[in-house]
Amino acid sequence: AHVDCPGHADYVKNMITGAAQMDGAILVIAATDGPMAQTREHILLARQVGVPRMVVFLNKCDMVDDEELLDLVEMEVRELLTEYGFDGDNTPIIRGSALKALEGDPKYVKAIEDLMDAVDEWIPTPERDNDKPFLMSIEDVFTITGRGTVVTGRVERGQLKLNDTVEIVGLKPTKSTVVTGIEMFRKQLDYAEAGDNAGVLLRGIDRKDVERGQVLAKPGTVHPHKKFEAQVYVLSKEEGGRHTPFFTNYRPQFYFRTTDVTGVVTLPEGTEMVMPGDNVTMTVELIAPIAVENGTKFSIREGGHTVGAGSVTNIIE
Repeated sequence: AHVDCPGHADYVKNMITGAAQMDGAILVIAATDGPMAQTREHILLARQVGVPRMVVFLNKCDMVDDEELLDLVEMEVRELLTEYGFDGDNTPIIRGSALKALEGDPKYVKAIEDLMDAVDEWIPTPERDNDKPFLMSIEDVFTITGRGTVVTGRVERGQLKLNDTVEIVGLKPTKSTVVTGIEMFRKQLDYAEAGDNAGVLLRGIDRKDVERGQVLAKPGTVHPHKKFEAQVYVLSKEEGGRHTPFFTNYRPQFYFRTTDVTGVVTLPEGTEMVMPGDNVTMTVELIAPIAVENGTKFSIREGGHTVGAGSVTNIIE
């Protein structure tokens, strides 16, 4: 799918809440203006929501007579990309003109073809959910007499096979166990994969060792963390969010996958308060460790209703 984000406030919201997932981006910059203030913002946001690479299209090149001016704009763009952690030296920058291409000018039609080739070559094919390391969020736990403890939940990514070793991560010290049964719709199966809702029987695990909010994961792939930076969208009053701003030391619940964990918010220096409807970067410290990694989505809740949505951008501890 292709998404155009000129007025990007709504798109930012979708990126943060996970309604949209971008595998790459084409950054369009007018050669007549060079990078503008929102260009910076677009690059920063792409970085924060985990866009791995982008290709640049310098538009309106037909209106710039001086080749050296184009070289200067290109240099400026490369510096900007590097500043925000992209590969500024090697990112493809294509010079063209959308208008001239639409008018059928062969030189500029070729520039659009070059742009698409650059997208194909430079932007990596995303890994399918099935090929990623196994992770399943635990929604429920119960005991089957004589067989042991069963956890149920949705497989977020990867595949699980009978007799696989898995780790139970989050809220308590990490434990390792072996999968002795996989069940879906009351059928015994040999494996489960991304998107499946499954019941998983765990060897040697006591009912009290495992709880909702933990995850089952391939050993060594996810770790419990309490402190991280996040990019957050705060719902406006009209969207059912807060009516008043919040400040550093705000203590809401952070809802990860299947459970709420209380956490404390620290706002970045220079940010006094956050208004409903704002996008903000913040540091969060949870009272209990949760299995999170860069890109993990969460919502912020007060008394059971959602007041914000966020995405983890950087693990601190």
